[in-house]
Amino acid sequence: MTEYDMDDMTPPEAAPAPAAPGITPADAADAARLVAFGLQPKLLPARDVEYAELLRRHRDEPAFARLADAIAAGLGLIVLEVSTRAGMAVTAAEDSVFAVRMGDYARRAATDSADRFLHGLAHLAVAALAFPRPEDLADDGYIGRVTVNGVDAFVRQACRRLEERAEEQGENTDPATGAPGLESAWRVYARRSATGATKDARRLAGSTTGIVGKALAFLVDSGFLQRTGDESGGTYRTTARYQLQVRDMAATAAMAELLELGVVPVSDGSATLLPPDEGDDLDLVADAGLPFHS
Repeated sequence: MTEYDMDDMTPPEAAPAPAAPGITPADAADAARLVAFGLQPKLLPARDVEYAELLRRHRDEPAFARLADAIAAGLGLIVLEVSTRAGMAVTAAEDSVFAVRMGDYARRAATDSADRFLHGLAHLAVAALAFPRPEDLADDGYIGRVTVNGVDAFVRQACRRLEERAEEQGENTDPATGAPGLESAWRVYARRSATGATKDARRLAGSTTGIVGKALAFLVDSGFLQRTGDESGGTYRTTARYQLQVRDMAATAAMAELLELGVVPVSDGSATLLPPDEGDDLDLVADAGLPFHS
């Protein structure tokens, strides 16, 4: 006797296939926790057991990794890297609620429109000095070092190159009368005092070293730099997160234009800044502490 009549060709109902291991609410909570750790840029996995364990799960459990990445994407975050050295390094997409726009940062740091632009220039210069060559960005073990006075000196040297290029090309380097907002960036920076007008040369907020100092302090608060000393206006070293961020911005037009000035060589292993020409008076800050590297 067969399991079913020959007249009835419908086979018996098949047993349901065993369910694949699913994502539990606890898994979702852990994945969200990992993203939350990633939003704390100063937190190092080596100093938090839970963070390190969640990173291990991301590495060893593909389903968990996909879940954490999906949660990050849903929050408008771009995952740059997930590793023990950088943790869950994320950056905010333009439409993310976590995005910190340069305009917003600059408005908090300064009220003058020219100062806002100079804050952006300072951030660009820090990135270019911290990782001046492609091999520096490609080397996970590379640590860049910058100083407040060194960044200021670097920007002033770049301003000098821009002025020379404008003169060679016959461009009008004078701003339009009554329209300071139309001044070229290099002209605005070159005209600004490095330390301010106080008798003891204290660093004023609106001076160029004051602007650079604020930019570096912001990067420290964001987990991109670590302050290492007070020499040369303040010394700093880069973190793995900052290297990932600069990799992401390395192809931007602004960075490319800065590198094209020849202030930062990008092809060989020589010093990160070109020395001034003989007789050049760049009016740099005393003891600028330029970060030359061999």
